[in-house]
Amino acid sequence: MGIVDRIKEIEDEMKRTQINKATEGHLGRLKAKLAKLRTELLEGEKTSGGGGEGFDVAKSGDGRVALIGFPSVGKSTMLSQLTETQSETNAVEFTTLTCIPGNLIYNDVRIQLLDLPGIIEGAAHGRGRGREVIAVAKSADMILMVLDAGQEAGNRHREILENELETVGLRLNRQPPDIYFRKKNGGGITFNSTLRLTKLGDDPYQTVYKILHEYKLHNCEVLFREDCTTDDLIDVIEGNRKYVKCLYVYNKVDVVSIEDVDRLARMPNSTVIACAHGDRPALNFDTLLAKMWDYMGLTRVYTKRRGEAPQFEEPVVLGSERKGVSVQSACMSISKDMLDNFNYALVWGTSTKYNPQRVGKEHMLSDEDVLQVIVKTANQQKRDKNYNQKVQAYFDKYKKKKKALKT
Repeated sequence: MGIVDRIKEIEDEMKRTQINKATEGHLGRLKAKLAKLRTELLEGEKTSGGGGEGFDVAKSGDGRVALIGFPSVGKSTMLSQLTETQSETNAVEFTTLTCIPGNLIYNDVRIQLLDLPGIIEGAAHGRGRGREVIAVAKSADMILMVLDAGQEAGNRHREILENELETVGLRLNRQPPDIYFRKKNGGGITFNSTLRLTKLGDDPYQTVYKILHEYKLHNCEVLFREDCTTDDLIDVIEGNRKYVKCLYVYNKVDVVSIEDVDRLARMPNSTVIACAHGDRPALNFDTLLAKMWDYMGLTRVYTKRRGEAPQFEEPVVLGSERKGVSVQSACMSISKDMLDNFNYALVWGTSTKYNPQRVGKEHMLSDEDVLQVIVKTANQQKRDKNYNQKVQAYFDKYKKKKKALKT
């Protein structure tokens, strides 16, 4: 029996199992088996070769947004109207057959948009080019799920796409569960929680034990800091999940009733738009861009040299979902040498109590703060304990570069 057949067999058994506190442990074990098989299926596809054309697109700009949706929902038209990139559009489905990148400038920040081929039900198991599309989506900072407003009366397409993305480990608009998990060399299973667990059945320990046993984890430490489900625990054990923001974009609202537009606009994490067509202008693109900006969580930091005006033309862009928004993250984005010789920083902006405020590396920056980094003087650097090692490392690096140029 193949992996896909075993997955279907477990899914059928889960559907037959009545959901209550008594069956939570059994369902947890089935979910663990299912997660292992899905991971095995995806990893098998990666190692099997398959010389098909991939979607390797070089990252550019300060953020990456993937456009996901069914065929012919208007992804290519939206990309063409938001950027200067012309993506082929047609009334025929599957017009876009590869990944088409485009760049958008918003709030002085360059954002890369990726127009991906339409995916269909079963994409996570290899139908169409679904796996390639989803692999690119995993590299994005956020996802725009483009839906046809005229076909979303029951949100069927939305549910299908959510299920496909969930299957391959993408968790939309969710935070990682607050569960501490660590493997040990011995000592058995240590299980604790800081609160009462209500989502793991009548006996939470037995439920957790069955899931760990399915993964052959007999020596580990588990600590629940919030009331989590079996799915959350499996995600922590697997360790390959990506938690990403997703904005649901209902396109073509100019062909549905005002009542449907109002209903779709009020749905969580959603916005409604209509692309320009003929004499009709585009609708609500400004709201779309504003929501995109909020969801990406980007922070612009303007740098300043001593005795000079701030450089407002080229901000350093930080992301809370990536390396963080601390002074240390800003220094790493500019130069690692700056971080090595860091003394203190002066910050002007909303993150400080007064302007300028002297801060350390751990200070958290706000959007449009001005940052001036003060490095150590030569005498301060010489007093550093690691000064000799740093000097030696610098000369070794210089000699290596010089040798490479000669060859």
